[in-house]
Amino acid sequence: MSSEVTIHTFIYLVRHAESPFIEGMERTRGLSGKGKADAAKIRSLLYKIGIDFFISSPYERAIQTIKPLADRCKKGIILMEDLRERQIGQFREFTFKDAKRKVYSDFSYAFTEGESSYDAQKRAINPIKQVLNQYAGKRIVLGTHGDIMTLILNHFNKEYDFEFWESTTMPDIYELMFDGTQIVQVARKWE
Repeated sequence: MSSEVTIHTFIYLVRHAESPFIEGMERTRGLSGKGKADAAKIRSLLYKIGIDFFISSPYERAIQTIKPLADRCKKGIILMEDLRERQIGQFREFTFKDAKRKVYSDFSYAFTEGESSYDAQKRAINPIKQVLNQYAGKRIVLGTHGDIMTLILNHFNKEYDFEFWESTTMPDIYELMFDGTQIVQVARKWE
C-alpha cells in the first residue's frame, strides 16, 4: 500500500503597494506613505507563514513592497528582470483603461513601443517555471505588478482577464498552490 505524500509549492504573488506615478521613473519610483504602511501590513500578514525565498521584479516599488517582510525573515531578495512590468507603449488615441482593455482583448496586439499580452505573459511565465523547478516544496514571495500578476494567473486560467486586472488593488496578494507545475488552488490573501 502506497502512502504518497503530496508536497506543494506555494507562490505568493504580491502586487506592489501604492506608488506615485512619476514620468520617466518607471524603474526607480518607490512607495507612497500609504504604500509603506501597507508593506508593513504585508510583513505582519505573511511572516507567520514561513517564507523560504523572496523574488522580485527589479522595479523599486515591487522591491520596497516585500523588503520589510524579507528583512524580518532575514532573507535577501533575488531580482528577476523578466518579472518587470509590461510596457504599454504609446496609446494616444486611448485612455489608459481602454488601452489595457485593448491589449487584454487581443493578446497579440501591441501599441507602438509597447509589449503585447502574449509577449509579456511568455516572458513572465519563464521565471515561474524556473521557481517551480528550483524551489519545489517551498514557499516563495514574488514581488510583482498588476499586469504581470494578471498575465501569470491567466496562463493557468483564462478567467483572469481585463476585469480581474481592473479589480486588483495596490497592494494585492494571491496565494498559488502547485502540485509540481500544475496549479491546484488560487486564494486571495489581501483584504
